[in-house]
Amino acid sequence: MKRVAILCGGPGSEHEISCLSAGGLLSAINRVEYEPILIGITREGKWMALPLDYPLLLENGALPSVTGNFPEVTRGKDGLSIDGVALVADVIFPVLHGTYGEDGQLQSDLDLLGIPYVGSGAAASEIAMDKSDAKSFFSSAGIAIAPGITVTEIEWKRSPETITESIAPLGMPIFVKASRGGSSRGTVKVKELSSFATAMDEALSFDSKVLIESAIEGAEVECAVLEINGSPQASIPGKVWIDPHYEFYDYQAKYLDGATRIDIPAPFNPQIIEEIQSYALIAFKAIGAEGLARVDFFVTQAGEIIINEINTMPGFTRTSAYPKMWQATGIGYSEVITHLLQSALSR
Repeated sequence: MKRVAILCGGPGSEHEISCLSAGGLLSAINRVEYEPILIGITREGKWMALPLDYPLLLENGALPSVTGNFPEVTRGKDGLSIDGVALVADVIFPVLHGTYGEDGQLQSDLDLLGIPYVGSGAAASEIAMDKSDAKSFFSSAGIAIAPGITVTEIEWKRSPETITESIAPLGMPIFVKASRGGSSRGTVKVKELSSFATAMDEALSFDSKVLIESAIEGAEVECAVLEINGSPQASIPGKVWIDPHYEFYDYQAKYLDGATRIDIPAPFNPQIIEEIQSYALIAFKAIGAEGLARVDFFVTQAGEIIINEINTMPGFTRTSAYPKMWQATGIGYSEVITHLLQSALSR
């Protein structure tokens, strides 16, 4: 039986979502083949060995987090240990999202341990996390991207007037996004120029680099990619339905309000479905992703498919879009977890 260290929490803004994902994993992992151990990372970055019954569910509207006083897990070139005693793990399943989870930092740390782990390596994670970098990879691979510009904090502070003039060709509305933000935190929809500066300040509070893009009129569509026996496969895509009370698919709508749902299969003709799946695989390979990813697109009224972003560690609860799309494609939640662990162990 292989021992799987499930990692959750972390210092990023998606700490609680990571805990929910770990709860989902623990509930569905095949315990005949895999013995899970749970490691929580506090917001301050401390690694702790948590009991398997640690509360990782949404309770009375409260999201779970990693707190308390539990044995500290230390990391070294010989792997993991607690008080000098080795903590044996054959494979690590890091379900951390956003900062320190998907930006390559955690992956660099895990590379030093010499233990295989689920998901993309440091380089691919870093590219995917930086929306402006990822866009150039997608564009080079022949996938349509939204018109936009990238602005650094220094450029904005030096000449906000010049930047404000330069966005004119993008029209209105636009999206102002923290280039390396996750879960739509640091993303603002701007409908008129008078609120542009405020949106820039908001985005820059999350990152020192901001992506400014034309808002694309179209359906938001997601497609899941899973490596099966070394070969990436694309799921049946789903269309995100957002409560009209929300301007866009923001953090509140995504996680807290039940204001969104995903309709699977997405209501498009077979040709568009095939194109979405094809572009999802092209995007996955373009950045050198491994294991899994969720690729997000817009589909316009005219049937044009425009990529929005790629997530190298998407939400992993039972109700997350990623497992739901695989369920609809014929691969259940537990089976998805097994494929991911097999992929990691075979590297």
